[in-house]
Amino acid sequence: IVFKGNCGLLLIVAHFTYLLVGATIFQILEREAESNNRNYFQLEKLNFLANYTCLDRPALEKFVQVILDAWERGVNPSGNSTNPSNWDFSSSFFFAGTVVTTIGYGNLSPSTVSGQVFCVFYALCGIPLNLAFLKQLGKCLTVHLGRLERGMVSVVPHKVRTLCLFFITGSLLFLVIPPLLFSYVEGWTFGEGFYFSFITLSTIGFGDYVVGTDPDKEYISLYRSLAGIWIIFALAWLALILNMGARIMEIFILVSLRDTSTSTECFL
Repeated sequence: IVFKGNCGLLLIVAHFTYLLVGATIFQILEREAESNNRNYFQLEKLNFLANYTCLDRPALEKFVQVILDAWERGVNPSGNSTNPSNWDFSSSFFFAGTVVTTIGYGNLSPSTVSGQVFCVFYALCGIPLNLAFLKQLGKCLTVHLGRLERGMVSVVPHKVRTLCLFFITGSLLFLVIPPLLFSYVEGWTFGEGFYFSFITLSTIGFGDYVVGTDPDKEYISLYRSLAGIWIIFALAWLALILNMGARIMEIFILVSLRDTSTSTECFL
């Protein structure tokens, strides 16, 4: 009981230390850029007012608020009214996938009361269903990879060989090839495509990059639906990888505590 208590205490300390370190690094990396962007935006507003003297600051601030409200409601302010709908079937299918997978990019959400009420109950039933589906899909992936692994001849231990094959195959299928395709279609760099893929599959979903939202591009009708299907299958793979990582960390902590306890007993 004491051993488990020490393990839990160490996990708590490690978790919050990790959060503190992350917060410090993010602040160092991003705060100056945010300040520069804010100053640039304010300067551009002043230049706009100087060029269009018929417009005063309150009117400009009101227009900026209109743009922000439109963005929050899923309407891209750039372009014109001919922009593709966010609620055609392909986009709606993609949105439904982000709901049940709890990704929630934030760039699109129901704006009607009926849509919001339906979304609540849809998520309430859909999230457990998705978790059960991902669990079953993960088992199937493990079984098929195990069969493939048994056909290989190697001196590497069985479990290590299976894990390596599972990781490499999944990385190619879900974290290498899709970012290449997204980069080509969306005009992103590979780094941006990889960033979008991982942020999506980890269900973080910042919403700074979302496929199929550029009003200047013409997408095939099934593009976002195919992206939604990719999310479902890739989530199952990444969930298994993250679960393995969690078990490895727990084992590492247990072994560290055991070694520390043994060393202390030997010393005494």
